[in-house]
Amino acid sequence: MALSDLPIRDDLRGLTPYGAPQKHVRYALNVNENTHPIPEPVARHIVESLAHAVLTANRYPDREFTALRESLAGYLSRDLREQQIAPEQIWAANGSNEIIQQLLQAFGGPGRRVLGFPPTYSMHSIIAAGTGTRWIAAERDADYAISPETAVRAVEQHRPDLVFLCAPNNPTGTALPLETIEAVYDASDGIVFVDEAYAEFMPKGQPTALTLLPGRERLVISRTMSKAFAFAGVRLGYLAADPAIADALRLVRLPYHLSALTQAAAVAALAHAPEMLAMVDDIAAQRDRIVAELPALGYHAWPSQANFVLFEGVTDPQATFRALLERDILIRDVGIPHALRVTAGTPDETAFFLAALAALPR
Repeated sequence: MALSDLPIRDDLRGLTPYGAPQKHVRYALNVNENTHPIPEPVARHIVESLAHAVLTANRYPDREFTALRESLAGYLSRDLREQQIAPEQIWAANGSNEIIQQLLQAFGGPGRRVLGFPPTYSMHSIIAAGTGTRWIAAERDADYAISPETAVRAVEQHRPDLVFLCAPNNPTGTALPLETIEAVYDASDGIVFVDEAYAEFMPKGQPTALTLLPGRERLVISRTMSKAFAFAGVRLGYLAADPAIADALRLVRLPYHLSALTQAAAVAALAHAPEMLAMVDDIAAQRDRIVAELPALGYHAWPSQANFVLFEGVTDPQATFRALLERDILIRDVGIPHALRVTAGTPDETAFFLAALAALPR
């Protein structure tokens, strides 16, 4: 039996699932993971916390993940000068993808629309389809930018129930001005969602959308521990918003959706935020190295504020992808013509990638 033979929902027919290749290679630089190992002292603390949590695993976990919310609120508040994030403003789930799903379950659904600005994170439109929410694609400006004027024009044209923004943007790595977020919020009467999965890789001191939260009850900012905290395998995403947003998500979340082990591991890692974030500086240095060296190889690299680099000038992306794969390097074809995306990894991974790319015929 084929998928087409099943009585699947009509609006899901013909769609394809998330499809990042999973291959065993020496250098996996395709899904923007943090390729640095967790520091041993931090890993030891996490393991000890997990061992303690296992002793009570016969009981359901804290449904409100109280300790984790307090830790996340403290983490987000550390760089905010004139505001603090309260625990009741925090919501967490199994990766930021589940955050997006719960948000669309609560505020989207059949008959409702979400506005996005491709190219952007592919799961935004995929999860919209899964929740029966209509995805509307708006145009960007040149160089993958979104000016306040362009964003407001799209909002006024489509009057969406939700607007999804990505800052920094994936897959381009480009920045999104706070002025654009403010303008979208003022022009919209629905939920404005800002995906800040890569916020820790932004230039130090640059304000994030968290600074816009006061007085904006419909603004939602999501983060993840997958990237900066090297926690991709743990699956922990979270948001900051008005407490009423968490109340709405309680209506659609599954009971006890965050396991006791996930909560314990995340709280332990957050206790070592300075050690974990030291990796961010190393990764940003390799990202900037890639941006600086690709032009000498004949490619245009887009300035990035994330942990990856989009580069253009690739005559045949699939051929280049296969040629690098033969050299044990996995990067990503994101569907942008004549472009590929590579994750910034360790110095050795960066050197190997650049040398392999330089050896390929143009």
